[in-house]
Amino acid sequence: MTDLHVDFVSELIKKVKPSATIAVSMKAAELRAAGKDVIGLGAGEPDFDTPEHIKQAAYDAIKNGQTKYTAVDGTPELKQAIIGKFKRENNLNFAANQVLVSCGAKHSISNLLAAVLNPGDEVIIPAPYWVSYPDMALLAGGKSVIVTTTQEEDFKITSEQLEASISDKSRIIILNTPSNPTGKAYRKAELQALGEVMLKYPQLMIATDDIYEHIYWGDEDITNLGVLFPELMNRMVFINGVSKAYAMTGWRIGYAAGPVEVITAMRKIQSQATSNPCSISQAASVAALNGSQECLIPMKKAFKERHDWLISALNELPGFSCIKGEGAFYAFPNVEQAIAKIDGVSNDVEFSTWLLENAEVAVVPGTPFGAPGHVRLSFATSMDNLQKAVERIASCLAKT
Repeated sequence: MTDLHVDFVSELIKKVKPSATIAVSMKAAELRAAGKDVIGLGAGEPDFDTPEHIKQAAYDAIKNGQTKYTAVDGTPELKQAIIGKFKRENNLNFAANQVLVSCGAKHSISNLLAAVLNPGDEVIIPAPYWVSYPDMALLAGGKSVIVTTTQEEDFKITSEQLEASISDKSRIIILNTPSNPTGKAYRKAELQALGEVMLKYPQLMIATDDIYEHIYWGDEDITNLGVLFPELMNRMVFINGVSKAYAMTGWRIGYAAGPVEVITAMRKIQSQATSNPCSISQAASVAALNGSQECLIPMKKAFKERHDWLISALNELPGFSCIKGEGAFYAFPNVEQAIAKIDGVSNDVEFSTWLLENAEVAVVPGTPFGAPGHVRLSFATSMDNLQKAVERIASCLAKT
């Protein structure tokens, strides 16, 4: 019998790229296991522990036997906690059938794109963007329309850029504020300008990825398009979760709220893919959303202090240029001038490898975020680690 090689992997999956941030974290872990003293600035994960009252709620759930299947879209208690959060913090009103709890905000976005995209529909994605957006759109049969922004534009899309990107194939736009990877947040006036354009195109849905909502220190209160333009609410889906704000990345709870027909379609997809999120994590998330929010204050304070120090320190490095953010826990410097000074290094991907091999500092290249010539550094780590990392980078750059 002839031994023929059969390729069982689909052509679609061959087009999908693995997550760049996860790849960097795995490479850093491999080097540490090999004895290298690698400082990892790649992961988007708070370095704080989950607050005690949230962990206690999980212990209690286990003891009380909350270890069975729940409703696909989440427990009634958690859905009510989410409804209360939206009302209390965002001045938005939702009913229980407008809320879906999923296995992380990433899962929520994936459900949404699968629910609303037909083959060839366009997803408008401002760049820099979170690395997973284009590939999630691809998996759902959509086509990404990337709208490039620059450091000089504060990495934020303008109303003119938005209007120029809209076609008869446009189906949805994803707005992430505060942003991963830039830390920039849209101001009220900027959202108003974007909303005026969106009103003109009733076929365009709006997804707001608000996962960094609580890690924000801008000089004006954070707002949202739903409050500014209630007439857009029938085509808006709000994505959020407990991972970043409450240091609960491993608990895998995200949620979406939006029009009934869209949430119903998302629930149908989830029922066939994963069913309900973890019952124990849901109980913990009720405590996170309903409990005291005082636990968020020291975490945000620490992120802001690290941000202020790191942005200043990066701008002292030769060939680095970095603007301030208003939230999240990332710095996103332009490093094109630094790259130009290093023999054998011609782009941000090679520069990131060079830093890992020579400075033993792990960062994520900007290209997977749609911004070549940049790198992303996470300051969700100790100030001591940040200071050591910058010292190592400075030492290596001084030798070029």
